[in-house]
Amino acid sequence: MHSQAAAGLTGRPLVFGEVLFDRFAGEGPVLGGAPFNVAWHLQGFGQNPLFISRIGRDELGERVLEEMKSWGMDTRGMQQDPRYPTGAVQVYLEEDEPRYEILPEQAYDFIRAGEALKAARGEELSLLYQGTLAARCPTSRAALEGLAAGLRLPVFMDVNLRPPWWEKQRVDGLIKASRWVKMNEEELDLLSGFNSGGEKGEEKAAVLLKEMSLAVLIVTLGSRGAFFLQAAGCTRRPAAPVPEVVDTVGAGDAFSAVCILGLSLGWDFRVTLERSLEFASRIVGQRGAIRRNPGPYEHYRRRWAI
Repeated sequence: MHSQAAAGLTGRPLVFGEVLFDRFAGEGPVLGGAPFNVAWHLQGFGQNPLFISRIGRDELGERVLEEMKSWGMDTRGMQQDPRYPTGAVQVYLEEDEPRYEILPEQAYDFIRAGEALKAARGEELSLLYQGTLAARCPTSRAALEGLAAGLRLPVFMDVNLRPPWWEKQRVDGLIKASRWVKMNEEELDLLSGFNSGGEKGEEKAAVLLKEMSLAVLIVTLGSRGAFFLQAAGCTRRPAAPVPEVVDTVGAGDAFSAVCILGLSLGWDFRVTLERSLEFASRIVGQRGAIRRNPGPYEHYRRRWAI
């Protein structure tokens, strides 16, 4: 099926949520956080996102700002917290798959609604990207709700279920308020109430699509690829080849960033899927989720005529 995405969106993507440092055993902290990773990639692809988050007044917070500035990112949406630290997560790799130990009461849990709206007002914005982790705390959740109510942007929801920091009722509410939702097949099992094999993934997704009144549900299937599901039908593509897996941290964020790129530029869903999977396959060949080298982004921008 060769379904079309929207004709393209006008304005900058607004990305809301956590920025943090992944701590791998025996290594120094690696900059990450799903929303930050998405914003970083979108900047690499020339989309100039507005990233809204909160960091501590500490050494890691200064490092976040320095990294953003070096990459040419807009830092006006960054809040600084005098009490809570810049986010950190311990990452354990088990058979190349990450397991996360996420700390409570991090600066990104306390994003202030007033400051967030002030940073966003007056900007021409195309969509609002949000995840699920930053919504665990009432303060950041209120800021997210304030942005959604004040800006009325279409929402791209990236589901990242990190036990014990999520509740189904809350996640369902976030999904229902979204136009596009992306999740992996394990998250689809958890949220749809089924626990059968991956071969019935499209059936489970179809139920969720209808129940949540979504325009598009995007499901990643690991080594088997991914699919876009809408009321008109399903578009599925196989995974891109991966020469060597270093770790899979951030692969889903790379995929999401190119999905947003495709929606913004009006790509065909088949093309968007192929390019999202291709870029994600590049990320698993490195440690951590982001690339500081502009070369790969320039390569794809030329290939994709961005």
